[in-house]
Amino acid sequence: MEDLKKGYIYNNFSPDKFKDECGVYGIFNTGEETLEVGKRAYYGLYALQHRGQESAGIVSFDGEKMHSHKDMGLVSEVFNKEILSKLTGYSAIGHVRYSTAGGSCIKNAQPILGEFKLGNIAIAHNGNLTNADIIRELLEDSGCIFQTLIDSEVILYLIARSAKKGILNAVVDTMQAIKGSFAITILTENELIGVRDPYGIRPLCIGKIKDSYVLASESCALDATGAEFIRDVEAGEIVVINKEGLKSIKFGEKSKKAVCSFEYIYFARPDSKIDGISVHKSRFKAGQELYRENPVEADIVVAVPDSGISAAMGYSEASGIPYELGLIKNKYVGRTFISPTQEERENAVNVKLNVLKENVSGKRVVLIDDSIVRGTTSKRLVELLREAGAKEIHFRVSSPVVKFPCYLGIDTPYRRGLIGANMGVEEICNIIGADTLGYLSKEKLLECLDKNMDFCMGCFQGEYPISAPIRFEE
Repeated sequence: MEDLKKGYIYNNFSPDKFKDECGVYGIFNTGEETLEVGKRAYYGLYALQHRGQESAGIVSFDGEKMHSHKDMGLVSEVFNKEILSKLTGYSAIGHVRYSTAGGSCIKNAQPILGEFKLGNIAIAHNGNLTNADIIRELLEDSGCIFQTLIDSEVILYLIARSAKKGILNAVVDTMQAIKGSFAITILTENELIGVRDPYGIRPLCIGKIKDSYVLASESCALDATGAEFIRDVEAGEIVVINKEGLKSIKFGEKSKKAVCSFEYIYFARPDSKIDGISVHKSRFKAGQELYRENPVEADIVVAVPDSGISAAMGYSEASGIPYELGLIKNKYVGRTFISPTQEERENAVNVKLNVLKENVSGKRVVLIDDSIVRGTTSKRLVELLREAGAKEIHFRVSSPVVKFPCYLGIDTPYRRGLIGANMGVEEICNIIGADTLGYLSKEKLLECLDKNMDFCMGCFQGEYPISAPIRFEE
């Protein structure tokens, strides 16, 4: 057991969160009024930056040619005025990426641009295909040569192989062939196409700016680009946008919807709504229920920013314990960096978060976070609060214990890397150094979301809407 503990705290130091997935954005101007689609896509991606910080890219179409630019880094690092001035046209798609399949390098950045029988085509994908390896092998056996290691290129090849049926039939055939989670934007010379998987695991919504339609992973990206929210893309739906407007095609058999619960717990921005559920309100309710299930006497409630803030406000409201600013986040730290020494790795938390000592010194603190994955950052935060003079630290988590990996678009360690899969709550409490530790139950989490909807809770209970690939079951 001691060796196991050392493995979590000393040899496996990395952020105590699931890694973000990806974000997609698309825009199509159906009217005559000029719209700078490249700039709109830029601001849309900027609003979705929390979903991926490794690379960013935009492809636009001007009626004759597709213009593409992508690179490693944050949106603000990848694009400037000169680059955006070249991304002209009446339609565009964009992507921010955190790698869940394929490595982190420029060749795997999206959108992917190609040319096939029906002309130019570009694709951007959020999610993870569970049968991508099998399809890739079959395509390679038939002579296809892949340029990347990502699922999106598999989708692109499948569409190209069915091109003789027309683009819409090709897309429908492809979506019926692939399995897993996906929110996809596809740009052709005549259409902007959006697709959401049959379970609705990954989010995708529709907005409108005058005569232009917008697709985005989250509604916050619509707000950032001046678009009015129209509706969410339904599970198993293809939306086709062209000069004639928008039409819908259902490609999947009626299946039980299973929206990713972690979208509400951690991934999405609090100002977004997904399938009619306010992210902020669901987190606030989770904080309220967290207190009712795990009450404690304390002086202040402190949030781990940013995703713990709404839950901390809810915990404070339900308990009557004042909510105070206790941890300050450095807003300018974007990508997680890898430092060469153990000391520098441990100090990485200090760079991102610092304690407001005058607020916590001599206080009994309730520390609210949205989840604990490995336990590493949680331990360091408790240490920082104690060094700042906190008298007691009661750690509260506004989600259930994470016990299983995710293979549907979230970069998750195997079970051996999840502290909740190998230890009980008391053991975890001792490892992170808190006085007490409490989690929200699965039943209460579902109540905080929507009793009338179904959600994927695979990382909590090991049951997934789609069968797990063998390589993820360890």
